[in-house]
Amino acid sequence: SRRSRRRAPARARGRDRRGHGRWVTALSIALPDGTPLLDTATLTLERGRVHAVTGPSGAGKTTLLRALVGAVPPGAAVTSGTVTVLGHDILSLPSERLRRLRREDLAYLGQDPASGLNPRMKVGRLITETAEAKSPTALRDLLEQVRLPTGEQLERRRPRALSGGQQRRVALARALARRPGILLLDEPTAGLDTALRDEIADLLRDLADGHGLAIALASHDPAFVARCADDTLALGRAATRTPARDDSAPRLPAMPGNPQLRAEEAVLTVRQLDAHVGTGPGRRQVLTGLDLDVRPGALTAVVGPSGCGKTTLLHTLVGLHPATGGTLALHGGPLTGTHRRRTRDQRRRVQLVPQNPLGALNPARTVGSTLSRPLTLHLALPADRRAARVAELLTAVGLPPGFAARHPHELSGGQRQRVSIARALAADPDVLLCDEITSALDADTADGVMTLLRDLRTARGLAVVLVSHDLALVARHADDVLTLGGPETVAPS
Repeated sequence: SRRSRRRAPARARGRDRRGHGRWVTALSIALPDGTPLLDTATLTLERGRVHAVTGPSGAGKTTLLRALVGAVPPGAAVTSGTVTVLGHDILSLPSERLRRLRREDLAYLGQDPASGLNPRMKVGRLITETAEAKSPTALRDLLEQVRLPTGEQLERRRPRALSGGQQRRVALARALARRPGILLLDEPTAGLDTALRDEIADLLRDLADGHGLAIALASHDPAFVARCADDTLALGRAATRTPARDDSAPRLPAMPGNPQLRAEEAVLTVRQLDAHVGTGPGRRQVLTGLDLDVRPGALTAVVGPSGCGKTTLLHTLVGLHPATGGTLALHGGPLTGTHRRRTRDQRRRVQLVPQNPLGALNPARTVGSTLSRPLTLHLALPADRRAARVAELLTAVGLPPGFAARHPHELSGGQRQRVSIARALAADPDVLLCDEITSALDADTADGVMTLLRDLRTARGLAVVLVSHDLALVARHADDVLTLGGPETVAPS
């Protein structure tokens, strides 16, 4: 289905800065075994307009956007249709001309844009590396444009000292620094709070209206799409809309500041936790004296604006980020700060599902191999039982058992997220730490994942700590709510 809200000026419609139109016509892409990745999609981009691509996970949104930059998934092939960009058949361009086109006219940001940020480079250099204007003033203007603070010396930090939402905006600033004519964004608001989501929507409208960019974006967020898109292409079956919030319903316990949650039978206990990010002049404290008790069978939601320390908290709990103060305890026993000093059993009992699964899944391993590894390392499951257990895990997260033979690049972003969840569950943990695990999923799939976690919590007492910006989802599923970095209203939908 398609809709149109506003029209671009007549002088800009259907043209880029070189005067050529660009479009996708009846494009179909499939894997060698015939599995369709994209089915007869047609999309026309126009300068000065924002085009949204929606649909359930696995419908082909990412595949469509990547086709616009001449990238077909490895092993897949175009079975029908054409892709024309700047007057060229981009899928048949010689490699040198394709590189020049990408460098000068196209900017693509995937679902995990942080994977394209050199971890050894500071933000300032990352943005100015390919910028047309490299002055400090131009850098400050770009930071302000993508709604990043300019008074906190953020340009001196490295990517690991940023939140997921900040990394996403740095990648966007880096792309805009080249002044492309076509901007392609895959789930640009994943990991962003509502206020930032609206600001990014307004930024995209400004880029389209004021700078004449042609923008195509894939998104599961209907509110974001409604705020910024001129046209919408829906792939696959129609997505289910999230019900409107009912403000008259009773509210969940939202505890701003530094709450201490209910402590009965706590499986994971945190006391006076301090944590910093960054080094040198860019060092700053994001967690101060935090107390937290995570109860078996309960879902503890962590909410707050981007950059307030939610991901840092999860990384500290799993041992990937050092605490600068405070103590951790698991089942009443001390839990050391770094995962390298924890026992294998302690590492098994606390598992993390990261925000960006693409960077966490080994691209050389099949899904089956990825899920078999924790079954071998942590549970010593015999080889003759692993395949059946892998199939059970895939089925539990809503994926066909046949996906065990696929590699990460053969999956959509939402499918990779579910594989990441299955890998964490394979270790049979006591505590599952989930960082924005539903941000890349459509509404139906997100509810299915949350139902799975509810069943696990009920059946075996799994404790879940969930970082999320989806306050309606939090209101429906959370038992306790921890608010970091300022007040956030959490009300049932």
